[in-house]
Amino acid sequence: QVQVVESGGGLVQPGGSLRLSCTASLNTASTRKFDFYSGAWYRQSPGTQRELVAQITPSRITDYADFVRDRFTISRDDANKMIVLQMDNLQPEDTAVYYCKLKAGQSGEPYWGQGTQVTVSS
Repeated sequence: QVQVVESGGGLVQPGGSLRLSCTASLNTASTRKFDFYSGAWYRQSPGTQRELVAQITPSRITDYADFVRDRFTISRDDANKMIVLQMDNLQPEDTAVYYCKLKAGQSGEPYWGQGTQVTVSS
């Protein structure tokens, strides 16, 4: 089993920045090391569907939703089993609960964290 914990959310003014971290705990019986997992950040606002924000492959290929391109940066630290989302120039429409997902390969089981709240307001 893989446990995923997000941190770094909070309240920020428009134009501000936050850095979200996603840390994984891997069961010792896991057949995959962290560097086999793709990582992704999703977000969900009340009354909306969860949407993909950014993702990163084990080989560090990244992809972003158009609404965050050039403002958010996803990265990974395999040594510390972390997926990081740097969010700059935050806007009120970025307010949501942000979730991290880890998945090993195309057929691997997805593992989700509990989410962290990001609120952008003046």
